[in-house]
Amino acid sequence: MFVIIGWVVALGCIFGVYIAEEGNMAVIMHALPFELITIFGASIGAMVANNQTKVLKATGRGLGLCFKGSKYTKARYMELLALMYDILQKARKEGLMSIEKDVEDPHNSPLFQKYPNVGNDHHVAEFITDYLRMMVSGNLNAHEIESLMDNEIDTHHHEAHAAVGALQRLAGGLPAFGIVAAVLGVVKTMGSVGQPPAVLGGMIGSALVGTFLGILLSYAFAEPLAGLLEQKNDESAKELQCIKTTLLASMQGYAPQVAIEFGRKVLYSTERPTFAELEGHVKGKK
Repeated sequence: MFVIIGWVVALGCIFGVYIAEEGNMAVIMHALPFELITIFGASIGAMVANNQTKVLKATGRGLGLCFKGSKYTKARYMELLALMYDILQKARKEGLMSIEKDVEDPHNSPLFQKYPNVGNDHHVAEFITDYLRMMVSGNLNAHEIESLMDNEIDTHHHEAHAAVGALQRLAGGLPAFGIVAAVLGVVKTMGSVGQPPAVLGGMIGSALVGTFLGILLSYAFAEPLAGLLEQKNDESAKELQCIKTTLLASMQGYAPQVAIEFGRKVLYSTERPTFAELEGHVKGKK
């Protein structure tokens, strides 16, 4: 929603001032379809040539996420930490082997299904169960598991950043393709030097629309989308860091209530529940 509002404000200010200064919109509207096809078509073609298929698919999915609200809310994090508390509490009371069935089949686990928002999230459930499985096996110590977690989170970040990089390169190419469109317009104008000054002026104005559109599409559309997608990717990684910190605190011998406090502390302040809110939520879910 805010993406649309931002674009409306940007376009409203740009064209509003242009019209207020008695600018001729007819020149822009006449050139707009042809310039858009030239600039946008060339940019998309270059983007396809510059990226692997998996990156293009990830970019498409990422663009869809840009128009949705964030799922990483305070309520989601309270569910996540409550799930971690229940798992660690069961393991502490009944032994690590007691959570083996929950780890092997989280979709049919009462613990995971008690918190469907996070329990049914494939990436979250897989991350939790993979490392709980290692904890159950007892073959790795906390430092080894922490190193594996860091590597997986780094891989997740780099994989997610590929789509951001594709959009950033698109944003960088749009002004250049705008210049290409403008040069073609100038070439066309130079081939019509015998026309009256009024006609030549309109042709030059149409040519300059290409430069204008390239810059506008880059800095008002492509670059903001890349920045927004990067922020969403950071939120996704933060959730994994919360799980990592909680599990490592448990491995180091801290009680479940203390371990989830470790996890709570790494969350962004805007979504982080207070100690009292989390404690009340965990007690309410018992």
